[in-house]
Amino acid sequence: MKLRTLFTVILPAAALLACNTGKTDKLLKHKKWRVYDVKVPKGDPYNNTQIIQAKDLKDGYYSDVYYQFLDNDVFVATIAGKPDSGKYFLLSNGKVISVTASNGSRTTENLVTVELLDEDHFDMKVTSGDYHFILRTRKE
Repeated sequence: MKLRTLFTVILPAAALLACNTGKTDKLLKHKKWRVYDVKVPKGDPYNNTQIIQAKDLKDGYYSDVYYQFLDNDVFVATIAGKPDSGKYFLLSNGKVISVTASNGSRTTENLVTVELLDEDHFDMKVTSGDYHFILRTRKE
């Protein structure tokens, strides 16, 4: 009975989860994702400070930022022409991306939630200070 459950329920479910993670990885990899907009998530309560910060981030810090996901789980963020690299790991069936230091240490881990991902668009929910923002990126 237990072996039958393993083959009919658990293994197909595990395969399905692995497929979704693989799809996310395939869509992310080997593209340059440039930030073109910063938005407040739709479900967040109205907060004027957060709205002002989103505009300031779009016009300032994120005005020249792009991300790349490469082989061997290498992640590269280029900010104002200066690249910085780390590792990335897909979690929660490809719905969450863990970005860590180059050595994979999670002491400086940043988690982002995939809000939208297709061939040309990648929107991610990030945390900055006390607020969440949606970084809207498109493939270059």
